[in-house]
Amino acid sequence: MTTSPLIQLQQVSFSYPNTQKTILDQVDVSLDYGQRIGLIGPNGSGKTTLLHLIMGLYSLTSGKLLFKGKQLAEEKEFRELRRSVGMVFQDADDQLFSPTVIEDVAFGPLNLGASPEEALTISRKTLDELDLTGLADRVTHQLSGGEKKLVSLATILSMQPEAMLLDEPTNNLDPETRSRLIDILNRFDIPYMIISHDWDFLAETCKDLYALDHGRAVCSDTACLHVHRHAHLHGDHPHKHEG
Repeated sequence: MTTSPLIQLQQVSFSYPNTQKTILDQVDVSLDYGQRIGLIGPNGSGKTTLLHLIMGLYSLTSGKLLFKGKQLAEEKEFRELRRSVGMVFQDADDQLFSPTVIEDVAFGPLNLGASPEEALTISRKTLDELDLTGLADRVTHQLSGGEKKLVSLATILSMQPEAMLLDEPTNNLDPETRSRLIDILNRFDIPYMIISHDWDFLAETCKDLYALDHGRAVCSDTACLHVHRHAHLHGDHPHKHEG
């Protein structure tokens, strides 16, 4: 007996209303249990749009979106997916809206039916697991960019998701916060799809790779993700890296 992928896009196309430009053209992408996918492609290739389609924030122009083998089309049908799949947005300010960190992290469990006491317990446990306990009572909008990014991830993990979608999670992160993010992602046994231009980050967090360009997605069986570390004796002199 075969098991359906957790998330599956079949021949999905998308164009913004009242435009002639096709953003995605008959895309086939799936995320299965235990899978960790890096999604690469030039700016404007539709990577963020693809994640928004999965979450039901946009409607497909054509094709099918399936969650656990069940096709989703109407808004009400996306409720189960949103309870099970968390998305970390590229800009943390689009995700954090409560006065304090602990309130932001508790919002998800409360929305899933936990009591205020249960939500608080879950939130404190999540922050402790991420070594963010010291941020619990901080005012959210006063956090640094890196702290906001980690708290955004905490708001998703507090809901114990079956899968995650992450949009450029390392943008503008300092090296220490980036390393903490890598450690967190590798510590939790959760399938995910990550959009990133940071190849070293993808090498340390993903096993599979999709390339998105000109509206099409190709699962790369030739690209080999690996960490690239080097030093230059004259690093302050202009130089180029050829792929």
